[in-house]
Amino acid sequence: MSIGEDEWARERAGFGPDGESAGSLVGQFTELTRTLLDVTPTVGGVLRLVVGAASAIVPDADLVSVTLREADGRFHTPVETDPVAVRLDQAQYDHDEGPCVESARPDGPAIARSRDLANEPRWPSFGPVAAGYGYHSVLATALLPDALPPRRSGALNIYSSRPGAFDGRAIDLALLLATHASLALAHTDAVAAAELETAHLRRAVEGRDVIGQAKGILMQRRGITADEAFDVLRRASQDLNVKLADLARALAARHTEVDLPVADR
Repeated sequence: MSIGEDEWARERAGFGPDGESAGSLVGQFTELTRTLLDVTPTVGGVLRLVVGAASAIVPDADLVSVTLREADGRFHTPVETDPVAVRLDQAQYDHDEGPCVESARPDGPAIARSRDLANEPRWPSFGPVAAGYGYHSVLATALLPDALPPRRSGALNIYSSRPGAFDGRAIDLALLLATHASLALAHTDAVAAAELETAHLRRAVEGRDVIGQAKGILMQRRGITADEAFDVLRRASQDLNVKLADLARALAARHTEVDLPVADR
């Protein structure tokens, strides 16, 4: 998910030119916390705001992305400032090495950094790839939005074209951003879980409704009972390896075209 230049301009304006503003960093982070917890309602919105803030205030940040690790161990990059960041992240996923892979693991380090990727002995496959794209420094900080197993985790990834980038101040800022992001993600995950449960119940009701429609069609067409109509649907679902609700939906939508085998009676 790439974010347009106009949006990045607005993010940078909010934090001031080159990461500085009239207010103190404390004030900026206070406002960021308020926005993350009170205003930003979705996981995607939280990540976009944190990535924008990192791009704006971390010195030498040229590319920023977020890695998320699923419960099954797979990695993906949902938000980034430039498609090149996705390529750099993907190189780490493919080789199973690099700062974002290490920091995104639940038991990984809170910070992973290199200031000379071309000659980084820890990541012999990823380092040359990054340097080949013109990025010589990287800083990743862990995101841990889940406190209980299975812990979904991630990393905030910051790349610089400058060798020797990311000093102690940059690390402090990145850690603060990662902490804010983790808290906000935990909050929005709870909201998302409630929304998903509501959606699941809605889909269940819709599934029952469409199965009822399909049963009615079969009862009218074949002169059979409701139980017999359901048996026709069930057997056809098994034979065709199609979910019962999907089969019923197709029959209800195209009842003049779709026919099903007659169940043994």
